[in-house]
Amino acid sequence: MLVGVGVIREYIEAAMKKARYEFLPESQVFYGEIPGLNGVYAYADSLEECKKELEEVLEEWILIRVSRSFQIPEVDGVKIVISKVA
Repeated sequence: MLVGVGVIREYIEAAMKKARYEFLPESQVFYGEIPGLNGVYAYADSLEECKKELEEVLEEWILIRVSRSFQIPEVDGVKIVISKVA
């Protein structure tokens, strides 16, 4: 499989711009998610930690999807296309 590193970074940046965060008072933690990317969410004690954790989760989510040849949704015109190399 062949995927350009520059495209992955561009995808991550585009996806992180769509991230939504909220403070959950009952748990005293921040929750973050990226709408449209199922399973990409994070919890942390501070907003900055939550942002960092969410980006790490997104990176792992991309790697898993690439390794299994799963489709990756387009985000703001940025696509990750998985090409099989012989």
